[in-house]
Amino acid sequence: MSDFTSDFWSIYIAGITIVSILACLLLLWFSGKAEVMSAGDNTTGHVWDEDLREMNNPLPRWWAWLFVITIVFALGYLVLYPGLGSYAGTLGWTQNGELKAEVEAGEREAAPLYAKFAAMTPEAIASDPQAMAIGERLFMNNCSQCHGSDARGAKGIPNLTDSDWLHGGTPDKIKETITLGRTGNMPPMAAAVGNADDVKNLANYVLGLSKSPNDSVRAALGKEKFAACAACHGMDGKGNQALGAPNLTDNIWLHGFGESAITAMVNNGKVNQMPAQAERLNANQIQILTSYVWGLSNTTAKTK
Repeated sequence: MSDFTSDFWSIYIAGITIVSILACLLLLWFSGKAEVMSAGDNTTGHVWDEDLREMNNPLPRWWAWLFVITIVFALGYLVLYPGLGSYAGTLGWTQNGELKAEVEAGEREAAPLYAKFAAMTPEAIASDPQAMAIGERLFMNNCSQCHGSDARGAKGIPNLTDSDWLHGGTPDKIKETITLGRTGNMPPMAAAVGNADDVKNLANYVLGLSKSPNDSVRAALGKEKFAACAACHGMDGKGNQALGAPNLTDNIWLHGFGESAITAMVNNGKVNQMPAQAERLNANQIQILTSYVWGLSNTTAKTK
């Protein structure tokens, strides 16, 4: 990692840039000073295809001055803008600053539109076609990469169109999730459960909680082992939204279904992360996006 934190590469790039510009200048100067041996007819003596002769004429002045102008422009650019390694340039321009200015300009332009929705409740916003069109674009640009364009998620990524919420599906909880992000941590529990056979028994008991196909004998043996899981999921297996612990009785399986999937989860645990969006989206955008996501699983309320 030291290669990426030292000043070597900045100095290396700056050196190559300066040497390249000076080399172009020297090439121009030498080409103007060097004398080429020529015949009496002002040719170099080189002949192609029997009658094509290379003339020994100097470079056109307009071409030479254009070359000089490009060199002067390059030097001026490197003084004003970043281009010499870590040198920032006298104007202090940065691509991050340019992006920030463009984002701020866009926010100022959109402010009157967002002001219309500022005093509305999430339920009212979810019923507004214009707000939902904005919310859809925000979702496509910031959320669909993980949750999919239809918001139905994938293995390990929650479906936002059903009523199953790890941390709660109220507008306030959705807003909190979007703003701050979430980190879900299911620790490996094999050591607390027992041996490999105990883990299989537990997996079958968990399947039985949602009336999924299971080995009833193993499930009966695994009931006692579920005590290791009850601290988060509850004795009834209905989960705990305060902890983000899933409901194990609803037959919705975020990380895969079946004995092998549950066994792997118990043995290995799982860490999932929903990144915070507070630095990417402003408060108005989060308000609209919250209402849009809430509306995905509350279609009845939207149409009232």
